[in-house]
Amino acid sequence: MFVYEKKLQYPVKIKNTNPQLASFIISQYGGPDGELGAALRYLSQRYAMPYPELKGLLTDIGVEELGHLEMIGAIVHQLTRNLSPDDTRMGNFAPYFTDHGASVYAAAAAGSPWTAAYIGVKGDIICDLTEDLAADGTIAQAQQDRKALKTLDCW
Repeated sequence: MFVYEKKLQYPVKIKNTNPQLASFIISQYGGPDGELGAALRYLSQRYAMPYPELKGLLTDIGVEELGHLEMIGAIVHQLTRNLSPDDTRMGNFAPYFTDHGASVYAAAAAGSPWTAAYIGVKGDIICDLTEDLAADGTIAQAQQDRKALKTLDCW
């Protein structure tokens, strides 16, 4: 059972439309290393976990990832909510906008929709936990490498 608190974990208040930045951030929503995959990975793996404490931990982490998903969705929405099809700043975001408008859709920056193939759930706790470590390590490294993005320009 989940209890939903009707507010973001951290407030997101973006005033300026920035479709170029949104085209990068959408991958963190529904790309191969995004929050949707992370949440579903943990929430699916918990069923095969034989230890109640670890099952609870996987559930907690999965729910936390859902909170991250919500914040990333709010960021993408706020970066694109005032876009129009003839906006000259559209750039790389144009194909996404053509298909989804200002909606938040689980997709990678290249346009491919989210797929369950992004996550590993094997039912073997060693395999599953190794997948979790590898996925979180990949995500942390990718985020570290992207520090060059000037995200503060849009806040």
